[in-house]
Amino acid sequence: MVATMLTVMIVLLALGFPMMIPMLAASVVVILFFMPNVDPIFLVQQMMEGISSYVLLAVPLFIFAADIMSTGKTSKRLLDFVGSFVGHVRGGYAITTAAACTLFGSISGSTQATVVAIGKPMRKRLLSVGYKDSSAIALIINASDVALLIPPSIGMIIYALAAPNVSVGDLFIAGIGPGVLIFLMFAIYSYIHAKIFNIPLGEKMSWRDRGKTTVRALFPLGFPVIIVGGIYFGHFSPTEAAGISVLYALILEVLIFRSIKVFDIPKIALSTGLVTAAVFILVAAGQAFSWLISYARIPRLLTETVIPADPTALQVLLIVAIFFFIGCMFVDPIVVILILTPIFYPVAVQAGVDPVHLGVVITFQAALGSATPPFGVDIFTASAVFNKSYLDVIRGTPPYIIMLLIASVLIILFEDISLFLLRFM
Repeated sequence: MVATMLTVMIVLLALGFPMMIPMLAASVVVILFFMPNVDPIFLVQQMMEGISSYVLLAVPLFIFAADIMSTGKTSKRLLDFVGSFVGHVRGGYAITTAAACTLFGSISGSTQATVVAIGKPMRKRLLSVGYKDSSAIALIINASDVALLIPPSIGMIIYALAAPNVSVGDLFIAGIGPGVLIFLMFAIYSYIHAKIFNIPLGEKMSWRDRGKTTVRALFPLGFPVIIVGGIYFGHFSPTEAAGISVLYALILEVLIFRSIKVFDIPKIALSTGLVTAAVFILVAAGQAFSWLISYARIPRLLTETVIPADPTALQVLLIVAIFFFIGCMFVDPIVVILILTPIFYPVAVQAGVDPVHLGVVITFQAALGSATPPFGVDIFTASAVFNKSYLDVIRGTPPYIIMLLIASVLIILFEDISLFLLRFM
C-alpha cells in the first residue's frame, strides 16, 4: 500500500502536476484498491474540515496586508530607515538587506512577499556597490526566510492548525528570538564578507537625515508592535490581528502615504485571492492525505521505525528536524507541516518537548528547507522575480545554509532561545 501511494505521487510529480493532485490521487487509489470498506466521500469531508478552522481566516488577511504594503511604499520606507543607520558600515548594504527582510517579515509573514518587496530594490543596491549577483540573491532568499519565524508567521498558523492546543500567540512570540538570532548571524557574516572582498562603504548620513527616515518609518514600524502587543495583552486574537493588519495597511497606503488608489484595491485583492486559493487547496489536500495515512496507521509504523524506544527530547527534536528539513527541500512547507506534524507531535510531547518549542523547530526547518536546493520554493520565487536561471540563484547559497544549520542546532539544544520571551512575560 505504501509503495503504491509513493509510486503514484512520484509519477505525478515527475509529470509536472501541482502538489495537491498527487496527494489526492494517491489517496483515492489507496482507498479504491486497499480500503474497499472506506467510502471515498470521507476524503471530501476531510478536505472541507481542513479548511474550516477559524485560525485559517488569518492567512488570507495577512497575505492581503502583505500585498497592500508590497504594492505601496512600506518596504521603501523600511529600507531607507535601516540604511540610514547601517549603510555606511562595512557590509552595510547587506546588513540593511537582512534587517529590512526581518522587519518586512514581521509585517507580511510570507517569505515570497519579502523576496519581492525587499529583493527587487536591494538587489540593485547590492550590485551597485560591487556584490556578485549570486551573493546578493542568496542573501535575499535566506534573509527572507526570517518571515516564517517572526510574527505574523503563516507557517506557525499552519502548525497551530495541525497541533492540538497550541496557542498561535505563544508561537508568534516564541519565533522572535530565533528570528533575531538569524539576523545577527547574517549581519556578522555580511561584515566579514565585505571586509574580505573589500566592498566599498556607503555614504554616512547625518543625524538629521536619520531622523527624517525614522519619522517616515514610524507607521510601518508600528505594525509589528500593534500585532504582537495586541495579541500578548489580550486585546485581540491572532485572527482578529490579521483583520486589523489589513485595516492598518489600507490606512497607511491609501490615506497617509497615498501610494495606492482605491481603484487599485480590487487588483491587489485578486492577487491575494489567487495565492489564498492555492494555499487553501494545499491545506485541504494535506488534511485529506494526513487523515488517510493516520487511518492506515502509517504514522505509527514510521515512528516505531525511526524513533527509538523511550526517546529523549533531544533525540526526538533531531529526528523531527531531519524529516522536516528534507521534506521542505522537495515539497511546499505547508504540506509538510500538515502531514508530518500529526505524526511527530504526540511522540515529542510524550518525550517532554514543549509544544511551542517544537513549533519553532518545525517552522525553522520549513524556512531552511524552502531556501535549500533542489526544490526550495523560495529558489523558484527568486528565479522568477530576478529572471535568473536555477543554477545562478543557488550558486551563492551554501554559506547561508551552513549558518542556518548552525542556528538550527542552537535552537534545538537551547530551547530558551525560543521560550525566553514567554517565560519573561
